[in-house]
Amino acid sequence: MPISRLFIVSLILFGPASVQASPAPERPGQAAIASPHPLATQAGEEVLRAGGNAFDAAVAVSAALAVVEPYGSGLGGGGFFLLHRAEDGHEVMVDARETAPAAARRDMFVDEQGERIPGLSLDTVLAAGIPGLPAALVHLSREYGRLPLGTVLAPAIRYAEDGFEVYSRLLTGLERKRAELAASPASAEVFFPAGDLPELGSRLRQHDLARTLRRLAEQGHDGFYAGPVAEALVAAVQAEGGLWTLEDLAGYRIVERAPIVSRYRGARIVSAPPPSSGGVVLATMLNILEGYDLQALPADAATHLVIEAMRRGYRDRALYLGDPDFVDVPVARLIHPMYAAGLRAAIRTDRAMPSDHLPGLGAREDGPQTTHFSIIDGDGNRAAVTQTLNFWFGSGIMAAGTGVLLNNEMDDFSARPGLPDGFGLVTGEGNAIAPGKRMLSSMTPTFVETPDGVAVLGTPGGSRIISMVLLGVLARVDEQASAGEMVARRRFHHQYLPDRVVHEPDALEAAVVEALRARGHELEETRRDYGNLKVVTWDYGENRVEAATDPRGERGEALVY
Repeated sequence: MPISRLFIVSLILFGPASVQASPAPERPGQAAIASPHPLATQAGEEVLRAGGNAFDAAVAVSAALAVVEPYGSGLGGGGFFLLHRAEDGHEVMVDARETAPAAARRDMFVDEQGERIPGLSLDTVLAAGIPGLPAALVHLSREYGRLPLGTVLAPAIRYAEDGFEVYSRLLTGLERKRAELAASPASAEVFFPAGDLPELGSRLRQHDLARTLRRLAEQGHDGFYAGPVAEALVAAVQAEGGLWTLEDLAGYRIVERAPIVSRYRGARIVSAPPPSSGGVVLATMLNILEGYDLQALPADAATHLVIEAMRRGYRDRALYLGDPDFVDVPVARLIHPMYAAGLRAAIRTDRAMPSDHLPGLGAREDGPQTTHFSIIDGDGNRAAVTQTLNFWFGSGIMAAGTGVLLNNEMDDFSARPGLPDGFGLVTGEGNAIAPGKRMLSSMTPTFVETPDGVAVLGTPGGSRIISMVLLGVLARVDEQASAGEMVARRRFHHQYLPDRVVHEPDALEAAVVEALRARGHELEETRRDYGNLKVVTWDYGENRVEAATDPRGERGEALVY
């Protein structure tokens, strides 16, 4: 698969991707997995104990989450797999983002007046892009794994066939998406087998999904993108007036891209390149904050500067980012320290900069029902993986006979410049709909390398993903936070527009809130906590690994062995 031209940018600015921040032990000797569901973590452990590496485990965990977290990801969705291979330092992002079908049109979701048609990009088959996750599982297994794909997918197949216990968060999702799921006969049969919500603790079985996973295990790429599964997917979409064709599915390919590599206070930060906005925005914000000693400042002053960095990073997301295979994304300029110096020069320490004083577009929030997991194996291979269907259960539509829920990622495109989608972030022409194009994402799987060790992190949370990862990086680098401290850290967020700071309850002390308001910031406390950060770390000094799952998550499991 082709390596994107972003590799050249990273090489020029930051040197070879294989160079580490400092000498490290030859290998950690232990493995660590942090995932949002115990069965997914156990799937990764099972594969590691069978002789697999971190990349085999990533396939196993990813597929397991597609079964046990159907509201967050699935074979009908996509994701980004950030990988580091220990033996040669090779780093790559496997881009499994969904693509627009060949018949997609620039204005397919707006009416004659240019206004978005309610629900069209969310709850219909037109909302679904061509899935990328199955292709990624096959590619990772073939190019980076040690074990046969059938062995690696066995836990997920078992969970689908034998079922798993319905848990509280799944039940919440079924309640929220009940109308849409019930409108799809195949979804209703799986999730409401008795015609009503399942009981907490009852077993949810997905026999069609198990058969689809078996075909993938036996036939590889063609097990999903050709043959009976592809035919069933296309038939289901076209029966509802959708655009998919067999050629769309047969033509889907993952793309290997060089990660975005930046520096912050001696740390090397490796993150997702476009069509994810995460790495570029993260690098911009860190480059801005490099010019301040945040630890030496009062809490209100430091928080103000972080907010202003967020404002400018998210503004660039709205203006410049999109699929690099379709538009010229000025990555080298956006992640250059001199560009950040110019942005920093306009930041006042005593006043907030109103977002409408910065030229640009509005902003929206991506779907929150994404999922993330982090892995380090005993040899030091590592994977940070974020995957999604977009909103709860994607479109809610399941293709009969496949067990595959269709995503609603087409909503992540810009229906027209400046027009908010279902979550509120707006993007420009760079993210306009085009056949075969990948929609912009906020997913931000990330590696942090300091002289003391490595952290692997990421989270779901829509547009708040990038700011959550930023706060995690700051905690790791500035405060030498442990994995457990990183996931527990309280959060705040600013995304350029709407021009307000959203924060968790108790994230900011009353005096800090008062001082921020005095500077001109508008603050909004969320009703509940958000995010589900997953972190694994490798401490060089003690040659010890640690795994931690976010206490905000209901059923996450961290494993070290």
